[in-house]
Amino acid sequence: MKSICVYCGSANQASPKYFQAARRMGETLARAGLTLVYGGGRTGLMGALADSTLEAGGQVFGVITESMNTPELVHTHLTSLQVTATIHQRKARMYALADGYIALPGGYGTLDELFETLTWAQIGEHQKPVGILNVDGYYDLLLQMLDRAVLEKLLFPEHRASLLCDTEPERLLESMAAHRYPHEAVQRWMRQE
Repeated sequence: MKSICVYCGSANQASPKYFQAARRMGETLARAGLTLVYGGGRTGLMGALADSTLEAGGQVFGVITESMNTPELVHTHLTSLQVTATIHQRKARMYALADGYIALPGGYGTLDELFETLTWAQIGEHQKPVGILNVDGYYDLLLQMLDRAVLEKLLFPEHRASLLCDTEPERLLESMAAHRYPHEAVQRWMRQE
């Protein structure tokens, strides 16, 4: 892996523990020599993540839509910033630039990006690792819901297991580096067997 796309919240009023986790994630990426790909914002966890990556000597590639490319929202000191016309183009560009994906705490946008990336893996559009940094149990209930989906036969166990999760950035990156794509489950789900 050379680059990691991180999805996270942009709200400035988020808990300080989430800001601390975002900064630690950025520092960890920089120390590992991994380029950060993210949504190009300067607010909330997004801004903390980008700032800490840059301060630790890392590279940061932002991708933002024209509508969000405003002085209040855009980070102007990145290694590279690309502006897209639509949110769909933004997500596709972030996807293309990354070798793996991590979700930190966030709201609708973070969850949308996380699940779209998981869905693309499920149908064989990519074989890249997807992980969650589960800060202070933020994603515990979501993970329980996914376990319920497996019990109800709505999600293959292999697809559930392919969503990596840890509370420590270093361990999460190690798990992602060791990720093995569930080819058999994808073929079964796509009814190719």
